[in-house]
Amino acid sequence: MANKIEIPMELFEKAVVNNDEKEHITSPNLTAFQDGWLRLKKNKAAVVSLVVIFVIILLAIFGPILSKFSFYETDYDHIFQNPTMVHPFGTDQFGRDQWTRIWQGTRISLLIAVAAAFIDLFIGVSFGAVSALFGGKVDAVMQRIIEILVGIPQLIIVILLMMVMPAGVWTVVLALSITGWVNMARLVRAQILKLKNMEYVLAAQVLGTGSKGIILKHLIPNTVGVIVINIMFTIPSAIFTEAFLSFIGIGLAEPRASLGVLINNGYQVLHNYPFLLIYPAIVIVLIMVCFSILGDGLRDALDPRMRR
Repeated sequence: MANKIEIPMELFEKAVVNNDEKEHITSPNLTAFQDGWLRLKKNKAAVVSLVVIFVIILLAIFGPILSKFSFYETDYDHIFQNPTMVHPFGTDQFGRDQWTRIWQGTRISLLIAVAAAFIDLFIGVSFGAVSALFGGKVDAVMQRIIEILVGIPQLIIVILLMMVMPAGVWTVVLALSITGWVNMARLVRAQILKLKNMEYVLAAQVLGTGSKGIILKHLIPNTVGVIVINIMFTIPSAIFTEAFLSFIGIGLAEPRASLGVLINNGYQVLHNYPFLLIYPAIVIVLIMVCFSILGDGLRDALDPRMRR
């Protein structure tokens, strides 16, 4: 056995540590959303789309309020008036101000789309999370329900419901929500199936966290990116469906003003007064295109694989 060698303390020199030279984080600590926002701002098309959507929402809220005309107020002395300073978008066959009616219609269409999107969000996320987390027979039964709903064309269900129920905003919302949540549920289920076997989820289960806590605190927060992106595509789809239903006459009806009702009215007098169709058509095209571009931008910004 080798002899133990003692080294005298005088040979050691105490190191002097400069606090400025310690390891430190050179960039601020960012959350996923903050990092996503920084990358979204680099996408000029998405930023422009976000600004356009914000302007349209402001006009939908304040446009009818700032006008001195009501969206249902008739004036038979000024029917089919071309755009002027008094009536920037002209008047219709009843002398009603199109500026007020277009922004009132945009408000109603956005209300229907956002309400339907949040109902889809609540039902779809809850259904998909429970199905993926519990698995087994529970997942099998819940997926058979989804397959049945997917097998029935959504438009057929919506049209049948609109025909048996009185026309109204919440009837349209209910019709859009019956099967609209299915896609959200499938996306959330697929995402949670990848997450539920992660170490932090298993650790939470070992520590006694219940299923509700695991879903709310661990799984859903990690699927927010997928949820937000899906909502961005759900809203324009709901607006288009509402416009289609109103255009064919089974959605909202006069004197209510939605973009679909306005486009239907403008289509009937297209050859003589094209401005009655052009202006609401421009608004609905802007909404749908901007939401789609913003959805693509959010998908790239919130996807960690797109980080450079």
